[in-house]
Amino acid sequence: MSQLYEYPDYFARFYDIIYHQLRSHVDARYFLSKIKSTRGSILEIGVGTGRFFTEALGSGADIYGIDISKSMVDVLKNKLDPSEHYRIYTGDACTMKLDRRFSLIIAPFRVFSHVIDVTDQIKFLNNVWEHLDDEGKFIFDLFIPDPGKLQKGMDKVVDFEGEYEPGKKLRRTVSTSPDIVNQILDISMNFEWEDNNKWLTKTWKIKFRIYFRYELEHLITLSRLKLENISGDYKGGSLSKNSKEFVVVCRK
Repeated sequence: MSQLYEYPDYFARFYDIIYHQLRSHVDARYFLSKIKSTRGSILEIGVGTGRFFTEALGSGADIYGIDISKSMVDVLKNKLDPSEHYRIYTGDACTMKLDRRFSLIIAPFRVFSHVIDVTDQIKFLNNVWEHLDDEGKFIFDLFIPDPGKLQKGMDKVVDFEGEYEPGKKLRRTVSTSPDIVNQILDISMNFEWEDNNKWLTKTWKIKFRIYFRYELEHLITLSRLKLENISGDYKGGSLSKNSKEFVVVCRK
C-alpha cells in the first residue's frame, strides 16, 4: 500500500480486550459461519491478533492469515502452537505472493478502509483474484458513511472503559475529523491505562478511506473480480437507509 499501517505495541496489546466487547457480537457469527462452511483453504486478510482465527483453527478449518502489522501478528503467534506459525504471514495484501490458492478469502472489520489510493485499491482486489481458487469467493465489509455524523465528526468520545487485567483500568477516547471531498476520515485514538500505580497515555492517529455504494461497485467492475452481492447487514439484508454495514461478496 502507499501508506503502511504498523499498529503500535500498546494497540496490539489491548486489541482483544477492546474489540471483543465492541465488535465481536456484530460480525463474529457471520464470518465464523462462512469459514466453517468452507471445505477448502481460507485466507484472512488483516488477521490481526486472531479474533476469528484461533476459533476457526480450533474447529478444524484450514485457515491462514496475513497482516501488515508485525506487532499484531506477534500477539497472534503467541496464542498458537509453534507448529502452526507457518499459517501466518506478515505482509501487504496489495503485493502478497503466497504459495497457495484459497476457496475463501475474507477481509473483515474495515480492512479495505486502510487502502487509501485508488491504484492500490485495484491492486488489492486483483491480488485477491490471483489467490482465489476457480470457484473461490472474497468477502469483505466496510462501514456505510452517515453524512450527518461524518460532517460533525467525533470529539473525545470514550468508546471503551474497563479493566485489561484485574484491578488495572483501561480507557480509550476517540476523535474523528472528516475530509469529505477526499473521502478521508482522520481518526485519533487516545489510550490511558494503569500500570505500576501510575497512568500511562499514548495517542495513535490513522486515516480511513470513506467508501460509497456505487464507488464500490465501480471498483469491483474495474478489477478482475465479479460482484455477487452487497448486503446491508450480516444477515443478508438488503441495503436501505437504515443500513450500517456494507457486506460485500465477490467471486472469481
